[in-house]
Amino acid sequence: MKLFNTFFMGGYECADQINRSGERINLLKETQHDVRVTEDYEAIAAIGIKTVREGICWSNVEKNPYNYDFSEVQNRIAVADNLGIQQIWDLIHFGYPDDIYPTHPQFSQRFEKLCEAFALFFRSVSNKQLFVVPVNEISFLSWHSGDVRGTTPFMVNSGWDIKYHLCKAAILGIKMLKKMDPECRIVTVEPLIWVHDNALGENSAHVTELNENQFQAMDIIAGRICPELGGSEKFLDILGFNYYWNCQWEVHGLPLDWPESFPRRLPVSELLFMAYNRYKKPLFLSETGHFGEGRAEWIEEITAECLEAQKKGADLNGICIYPVTDRPDWDNLKKYCDCGIWDLDENNNRIPYSKYIVAVIRAQILCNAENKKEFSQNIIFNQMEI
Repeated sequence: MKLFNTFFMGGYECADQINRSGERINLLKETQHDVRVTEDYEAIAAIGIKTVREGICWSNVEKNPYNYDFSEVQNRIAVADNLGIQQIWDLIHFGYPDDIYPTHPQFSQRFEKLCEAFALFFRSVSNKQLFVVPVNEISFLSWHSGDVRGTTPFMVNSGWDIKYHLCKAAILGIKMLKKMDPECRIVTVEPLIWVHDNALGENSAHVTELNENQFQAMDIIAGRICPELGGSEKFLDILGFNYYWNCQWEVHGLPLDWPESFPRRLPVSELLFMAYNRYKKPLFLSETGHFGEGRAEWIEEITAECLEAQKKGADLNGICIYPVTDRPDWDNLKKYCDCGIWDLDENNNRIPYSKYIVAVIRAQILCNAENKKEFSQNIIFNQMEI
């Protein structure tokens, strides 16, 4: 059974955390996706993509404890329904309301009630199946907030504690979502990484532990570790893995170069198959992309690797390009990353990056041919005129 409308998907940046300067960010508003959603969805549909990742921005919808305003989210749902776009919703994409954080005594309760409210709201405004990511990238968020002071609560040496409490909240949230809507699909999204031994081949045991730790959050949610939190294998419904150029690095060193002058990287197909073999659940590449001139070459390489993962036997169901529109740096909102299918000018107008668009279209043709699906030739010819 097909999980997603299209094999290729697009993700819209929806981070809403407090940054290192203590400022609340909201990248939905910074990129104006919240008010230009019709334009954005029409553009992505025009290149053949009909599935997107979105986020509610918890800090924006919960105006005060247990008081929710989903009106902006409702507008995005209405536009998607009108254009035939399938949405996957993040409930936590790195941000929380001002008065709580993962180790706060009321955090899990607040998140559980958010899940209840969102499920009820969604059923009241849409007859589509609900796809939900309860907490995006628990492993990254735990490290970012608990080890390197990147966001609330700005801690060090506390990554495991943050991870434990985020998993606790996620498990309670999943139970509530399934209670309110038994047909909803739970999507668990984590980074996909590989740490390499140093040049002398030392630190092997430590490196093995680091590579194993990338699966801790999924293992907790599955009940494989920390069973006191009530995890279960059935909570791992659909698995998403995020992969970027800096997801492979040498222990105690910098990320491996891409493209590489001397090949050391483990092929992405092997990483994806490793993840599939561990859980035996349907999965997809839930975020990937690059920046600058390398965007087209990156998606060509990733597409080939995903097809190879399928040939190895992985139940791989899609590739999500992230982000669709360019985004500013979290800690410097005046600095943009040149990483979108569409870049942004000073007025947030969408500027198509033609080379990337052509590469994305060609990748869709290739994947659809391999998976024996059709792809509209009209879309191709229209985009070649950009």
